[in-house]
Amino acid sequence: MPSVISDEEKPEFVTPGVVNNPEGWGPISIPEQFRDIPSQPFSKSDNLGQITDWTGNLLERRYKNYNQQFGTGQHYSYFHEEDESSFQLVDSSKPQRSLYQRSRARYQRTRHQRPTQRVQDPKTGRMTVIPKYNNPMRRNNWNNRGHDNKSQVKLKSSVEVRKDWELQVEIEFSQIAKKYLSYPEADIVNLVECGTLEHYDKRYDRITTKAERPLAMTNRLFHYVSTTDDPIIRELAKEGHVFATDSILATIMTCPRSYYSWDIIIQRVGSRLFFDKRDDSDFDLLTVNETANDLPGGEGGSNSLQKLSLEATYINQNFSQQCLKREQKTFKRPNPFVNEDDDNEPSSVAYRYRKIPLLGPGAEPLTLICRTEVDAVTTSANGEEKFMNIKALNEWDLKGGASEWRQKLDTQRGDILTTEMKNNKCKLAKWTVSSILAGSDLLKFGYVTRSMPRSSGESIGHSILGTQEFIPKQFAGQISLDMNNAWGILRVIVDRCMQLKDGKYVLYKEPGKGILRIYKVPLNTFEEDNDDSDDEDEEEEEK
Repeated sequence: MPSVISDEEKPEFVTPGVVNNPEGWGPISIPEQFRDIPSQPFSKSDNLGQITDWTGNLLERRYKNYNQQFGTGQHYSYFHEEDESSFQLVDSSKPQRSLYQRSRARYQRTRHQRPTQRVQDPKTGRMTVIPKYNNPMRRNNWNNRGHDNKSQVKLKSSVEVRKDWELQVEIEFSQIAKKYLSYPEADIVNLVECGTLEHYDKRYDRITTKAERPLAMTNRLFHYVSTTDDPIIRELAKEGHVFATDSILATIMTCPRSYYSWDIIIQRVGSRLFFDKRDDSDFDLLTVNETANDLPGGEGGSNSLQKLSLEATYINQNFSQQCLKREQKTFKRPNPFVNEDDDNEPSSVAYRYRKIPLLGPGAEPLTLICRTEVDAVTTSANGEEKFMNIKALNEWDLKGGASEWRQKLDTQRGDILTTEMKNNKCKLAKWTVSSILAGSDLLKFGYVTRSMPRSSGESIGHSILGTQEFIPKQFAGQISLDMNNAWGILRVIVDRCMQLKDGKYVLYKEPGKGILRIYKVPLNTFEEDNDDSDDEDEEEEEK
């Protein structure tokens, strides 16, 4: 019979300690026997590229394809504790160069002495030898290698910084690139809706390059009223702390993408902020190829910066009204900017005054009152009405007089849109932010190109080649626009302005530089210029 083991003779089972790591797997503390031993973290997906690293970071360039996920560390580096700064090694012998170095030096001395090109002198008719280092074509190719023409194009400042302006705040784009703020979309309230919208004509979705349609000119009125001139915002002055229009907010929220210069007037009145634009500024003009490698240059001609901006604005105004039907949707309140004395009818637009909370961690909650714009309304397949913003992308650089869009738009529309995302990254981001602020359901793009005149006396016309439709929030992801970062940028600038004293300020973006500056200006700044322009208009009317 097998012997029976008593309870005292049975081996004791010791339960091992199990540590719970709620944030991942593995131990959360270092055991005592492994404490103070140098170690370096690694990932299981790392590739084996080198057995040991004798020279530290010098081998990173050679084995850059095998760098670890956690990078190369200094855990096993040797550091001498004694100070040897007073120790110097004196070697009076001449250093010996290798055979390779001697041959290379001899080659560098002789390669510039060899003639590379012979040209004929137009005056004497003799052949002249041009050394390689004096060849102007070679110098130009070397200077232009890897560079664009952004530094060669002279950019104009939006406003002249005067001597009596006092610099208050300076914000670099790198400081706000990682600022994020999430906003509760469900808490947005529509305070007032006014104006009249027309329905979108879906026949324009069937336009192709083979069935293009000419762009027609409209005589409708477009109102670009600033914040403090809006009578409805004056009514809502007690509803919030920050007041602005969608175009002003879009410019601020997408400022890291901007390259051209712009300025915004800030008025601090008690606990309220009013963001305005100057009456005589080019703030509402659209930019063209602002973020392209090759900026449009030159002061004259049809492809100058100023004329291209006017052309793009003209195309957007006409296209947004041409693709509409006369079926109207009228809100309870009329357009607040329409006068009875106006001869022309107003454009199709609806103004939505929205109340948006600006919340921040550890910051005082603020309320934003924003005037947004919607261009049209459309009906979905199930009969639901959807708001729409309509914009136009225009082709202006016709290479050899031929339109590239006419050849590729029907078959390679994605490539054309990708190029526009690269060249007009700032403009597309502004349109997207404005559509999201307005609560628009759709964002419609029209592709418009130039039509070359048949004779020298005719002016340049334009043709519509096609359309494309997006949902604003989804399109923001396609252009890498993070709305949380956009709201974070706005909150940073608002907080900086809230720290200022009561008065008048100018938010200025310098051309070609990633920096914002806030200047304190006298209260009568820009008012004298407006008075002078009004006097000139009155004199012209009297004449």
